[in-house]
Amino acid sequence: MSSDLSLADFDFDLPDDRIALRPATPRTAARLLMVPDGAPLQDLTVANLPGLLRADDVLVFNDTRVIPARLFGVRERDGATVKVEALLHRRLGPAAWSAFMRPGKRLRGGDRVRFEHDEGFSESPPVRHPEEPQRGVSKDAGRGMQPFLDATVQGKDEGGEVQLAFDLAGPALDAAVRAIGLMPLPPYIAAKRAEDAQDLADYQTVYAREDGSVAAPTAGLHFTPELLAELGARGVGQAFVTLHVGAGTFLPVKTDVIADHRMHAEYGEVSAETAAALNAARAAGGRIVCVGTTSLRLLESAARPTGEIAPFAGETDIFIRPGYRFRAADALLTNFHLPKSTLLMLVAALAGLDRVREVYAHAVANGYRFYSYGDASLWFKPRLED
Repeated sequence: MSSDLSLADFDFDLPDDRIALRPATPRTAARLLMVPDGAPLQDLTVANLPGLLRADDVLVFNDTRVIPARLFGVRERDGATVKVEALLHRRLGPAAWSAFMRPGKRLRGGDRVRFEHDEGFSESPPVRHPEEPQRGVSKDAGRGMQPFLDATVQGKDEGGEVQLAFDLAGPALDAAVRAIGLMPLPPYIAAKRAEDAQDLADYQTVYAREDGSVAAPTAGLHFTPELLAELGARGVGQAFVTLHVGAGTFLPVKTDVIADHRMHAEYGEVSAETAAALNAARAAGGRIVCVGTTSLRLLESAARPTGEIAPFAGETDIFIRPGYRFRAADALLTNFHLPKSTLLMLVAALAGLDRVREVYAHAVANGYRFYSYGDASLWFKPRLED
């Protein structure tokens, strides 16, 4: 039973050089490990995907768009300033975000924070502070002047997340974040190299359209317009849902008994049209193939006990781990995940922990590249579940 599983059950050894720091070029050149139900593994590439699916299958994509959510600035209090860094995590309103901040312990309610553009993608934020403070973004931001964005610390929750109330709201706030923010690369990449302009394209799916994520739905990074067209020509359906991925996806599991872990909530939407199309496809014998754990988690959140997918708009903190009975997903295309991560637990829920150990041992032994910019795997749910 899942209640008996501990964090150590999801650990494995991974050589440091297997962590991909750049994606494959072209995207479809990434390797793909095919994991059929009860059949031998197949070492392929993403370009082979159309031949692995049936004409009545439907791929479900998460069309969220990653925003440059990593901000640098200074905290102001009583005439003194301290350098700070923020990773926007979850939008709370038109002018408010929850954020992970460093140094979080040096922030308190009422503090003013000024975020500025960090030129050169450096690790250290600039400390230049205008002599005449002006709220919002400089009107000269588009003419070579350094833009800035001001916020007030509203408070901190029990988990240490900081609530920021910005001086701008709605589209104006979005534009300011785009002007001064950096792409929030995963920590296991950011620790090895700085962000650069190439990441603005690399760390975004080609079909992204709904702003709101601070982490990419990375299984989707393997797709190109040409691959999508080939899949469509073969009769493979395509459906889009939206789940805005929060920074909580990178937080470690800190409870030894995995059932005690609590997920961060994330906002998602499944439209009535998408729900109806997926239900019709399944009724016709098609398989629901989720592209990434984010689309899978959202569909399972929207599914009724009968397996019917209902329209959905709201937050989900669903934690899928061994013992979970799937209602919506039949297969999963996903990258190779961190040891002891909730994403690895999700894959084990779908295919079984023993199968995951077998597959990951094969991937390590055969040089697959891991994590966000790494290679992919395609998993099919066992036909019969206990």
